[in-house]
Amino acid sequence: MDITLPPQVTERAFQRLAEINSDQDNPKSLRVAVEGGGCSGFQYLIELDHPKDDDLILEKLGEKVLIDSISLPFLSNAVIDFSDELIGARFVINNPNATSSCGCGTSFSV
Repeated sequence: MDITLPPQVTERAFQRLAEINSDQDNPKSLRVAVEGGGCSGFQYLIELDHPKDDDLILEKLGEKVLIDSISLPFLSNAVIDFSDELIGARFVINNPNATSSCGCGTSFSV
């Protein structure tokens, strides 16, 4: 039986969010959501936002990552990280619930 756990956020992702917010007058949280669409059925939405009433809030280093209640089951046991490679820097999601994904890395199916 699989155990449902909230997503984990790496130290590197929290550090990058802190860098983004360091020069902001009104710092925002990182929202990670799942919505229908993309070439594989679902896609990730990653944006800066403020907390809402139904959000799960993951907090470290004074920074917050938000997951709404509808997206939470799709992100169970996932790892939210930040990748800085030659092809670009971006927040990435390692999602064990995804049965397949496309080459862009933002679209997946379950």
